[in-house]
Amino acid sequence: MSWLIITEKQNAAERIATILFKDVKRMKKSKILYYYSPSSDAYVLGLKGHILELDFPKKFRSWTKTNLLELINAELIKEEKEKEIISLLRELAKNAERVTIATDYDREGELIGVEALEIISRDGLKVERAKFSAITKEEIIKAFQNPTQVDFNLAYSALARQKIDLIWGAVLTRFISLSSKRLGKDFLSVGRVQTPTLRLIVEREREIENFKPEKFYELFLDFENFTAKHPERYKDSEKAKEILSKIGDHVIVKNFSSTKKTEAKPIPFNTTEFLRASSIFMPPHMAMSIAENLYINGYISYPRTDNTVYPSSLNLKEIAKAFLDSDFSREAKIVLSQKEINPSRGKKETTDHPPIYPTAVASRKELSANEWKIYELIVRRFLATLAENAIWEIRSAELESNGIKFLASGRSLLKKGWREIYIYSKAEEVNLPLLRIGEKILIKNKRLEEKETKPPPRFSPATLIKLMEKLNLGTKSTRHEIIKKLLSRGYIDGNPYRPTQIAFSVIDVLKERAETITLPEMTAKLEEEMDKIAEGSKKEVEVVMESRRMLYEILRNIGEEKVAIKLKEGIKKDKIVGKCPKCGKDIVIRKSRIGKRFIGCTGYPECDFSLPLPQKGSIYISAKTCEEHGMRILKIKGKKTWSFCPICNYNEFLKSQKKS
Repeated sequence: MSWLIITEKQNAAERIATILFKDVKRMKKSKILYYYSPSSDAYVLGLKGHILELDFPKKFRSWTKTNLLELINAELIKEEKEKEIISLLRELAKNAERVTIATDYDREGELIGVEALEIISRDGLKVERAKFSAITKEEIIKAFQNPTQVDFNLAYSALARQKIDLIWGAVLTRFISLSSKRLGKDFLSVGRVQTPTLRLIVEREREIENFKPEKFYELFLDFENFTAKHPERYKDSEKAKEILSKIGDHVIVKNFSSTKKTEAKPIPFNTTEFLRASSIFMPPHMAMSIAENLYINGYISYPRTDNTVYPSSLNLKEIAKAFLDSDFSREAKIVLSQKEINPSRGKKETTDHPPIYPTAVASRKELSANEWKIYELIVRRFLATLAENAIWEIRSAELESNGIKFLASGRSLLKKGWREIYIYSKAEEVNLPLLRIGEKILIKNKRLEEKETKPPPRFSPATLIKLMEKLNLGTKSTRHEIIKKLLSRGYIDGNPYRPTQIAFSVIDVLKERAETITLPEMTAKLEEEMDKIAEGSKKEVEVVMESRRMLYEILRNIGEEKVAIKLKEGIKKDKIVGKCPKCGKDIVIRKSRIGKRFIGCTGYPECDFSLPLPQKGSIYISAKTCEEHGMRILKIKGKKTWSFCPICNYNEFLKSQKKS
């Protein structure tokens, strides 16, 4: 009787097999790779994530013929998603007396393992769970020598999320798309987490649009090698000029202080902090995808974690020593030259996985350019958390001229500490020389600067993920995917993120007719309920039923006709590209009789202005405007994504025609 090991992915299966067994044979059936050890009579099979898929029964598949209130309470079915893998799984499990689930240890991983067990479960089959946080020799051997039990409550919490997200997503997406008559590939999606996130972006954009800048005036004095600033702002320029005119040709130093300030090193990476930091290189979903590959290939620990405190079981000094002969030898020497290594600690401490840390030494040659960026970020962050704090000298001065006070400050880095390692945070020094109280200093220049108050900033990937975490929108494993979905559906674009016109329309109508859907409180409450399932204090069926009731009440009171009117108005606005240069009316994206898209004037037939458009790829009207022509920038998403102003693009086309 044999032993069957089930992993989440094929490349994880290969690594685990080669770590556990010396006589591994690579096997293949119907294009599916698996691994066999003759000496241990052990098989290792990698799945493709979820091999079962939740769906509605076939009678509910038609969007136009389905009653949405019935859809809410439809009994969901599980379908076999990966039929070839499932067939091989059944075959390998026939003669197995022992099965070890070695999927990723989190909610999704536990559910993937439980799905496999549902297919092969039988009386007498011994089931174990191998839990690990890194696919390294030490971790894998330890996990398989000390197996635990499958956590069914953890799996059921993931199943509850799957069911709730499917029901809410399907019902609300169909409702909005049918109301707006946006079907096919241009359907409008609505989601339990997606929609409150989109509302945050839309409302921030409204704040920016409605912001009215106010002018104010500030006074500055320039000296030989530093600058001082008057502590007050003035709304009245005449008042500011009056104060400036009273200043003499020198100042007297009234107070001066110099203190040392410690700047704490950064905390260890959890998923949120990692995604925020990596957003300087690439979108969050891409960073997570690369991190997962690095984990599976044994370079880093599991990247989906809330933990910001290294467990005592980690030998941090030994991990740092491994980098002495690497691209990070200088940084490792800085850490190891310390008398003691005291790692930084964040506020979140969990027991499932450690913070993200490097588990193997890699060179630039081994990894792609993007993989190296992520790997280097993780290595540098890890070493920085072990380094000493930075120390600054902070200088402050109070100056006076004819009774008018000015303040000056300076900062210089006395000890680099962690800043010598973590190169992503700039240390800006400001010069302020040593001054003596009572000293008279000649003013080189007096100036008044006119400034304006600034609107709140748009959300960057880093600031949006941080806010989503604060509001309990989504999880560490899903936030980057939510943002990716908003981008792919054409609701937002750019970096920082701007909402498109259709985003305004969808959020406005939902706020008016079903505001609960757009608020983070409802989503956060459901997240708490799913946590209770994982803890064992609530049943999956109970939480799913409660969410169905909540959705039923929302849909029953939403008012289909009013929603349809408002969405159609919004979609009409969403098609406006700009004003016609010939007649001043709106120009919009239109389709010809034979189905070709183009830009045409709404004043047709009186005005025949038109511009051609590319015929392939999904087209979106972005929130950005061409400064030269006042046209909205269009975005085409196909094999490649590119943006253009329709007039600039047409002018370039005409130039190329003349040259040819």
